[in-house]
Amino acid sequence: MKCPFCGSLDTQVIDSRVNEAGDAIRRRRRCAACDKRFTTWETAELRPPQIVKTNGTREDFSETKLREGFRRALHKRPVSTELVDAAVDRIRQRLLTLGEREIPARAVGELVMNELKKLDKVAYIRFASVYRSFQDVEDFRDVIRDIDQ
Repeated sequence: MKCPFCGSLDTQVIDSRVNEAGDAIRRRRRCAACDKRFTTWETAELRPPQIVKTNGTREDFSETKLREGFRRALHKRPVSTELVDAAVDRIRQRLLTLGEREIPARAVGELVMNELKKLDKVAYIRFASVYRSFQDVEDFRDVIRDIDQ
C-alpha cells in the first residue's frame, strides 16, 4: 500500500480490526520511510453480472429497470412496496451469488417471473404475456394451467 504522505511503497500493517457489521476490515498502517500512520479499509466488491440481451448486446444490470418491470406488472394490484423491494433484493442477491460475469436477459426474466408468481398471479400473467410474446389465447391458457399446478 502506497503511503498517502510521501508515496513510499514500504508500509506495514500495525493493527487490523473487523468492523461491527463484519463486512469490512480496518487496517492501521505505518510508513517505513516517513514514519507517519494512516488507516485503510478493506471491503468486498461484488458486481452484478452484465446482462446479455437477445440481440447480443450487453448492458450493466439495472435495478431501476428491474423495479420498472415489477411496477408495470403490478400496476393497480394490491402488493405492498415492501414485498416488491424484497423480491428485487432476492433477485439482485441471486445474481451476485451466481458469480458470473454475464447472464442472459432470459435468465433475469425467469427470476422475475418466479418472484411475480409468488406475489400476484395476475401480475405474473401480465409479465409472462409480454416477456414470452404471447400470440394467442392458448398461450394464456398454458400459463394459467401452470399457475394451477
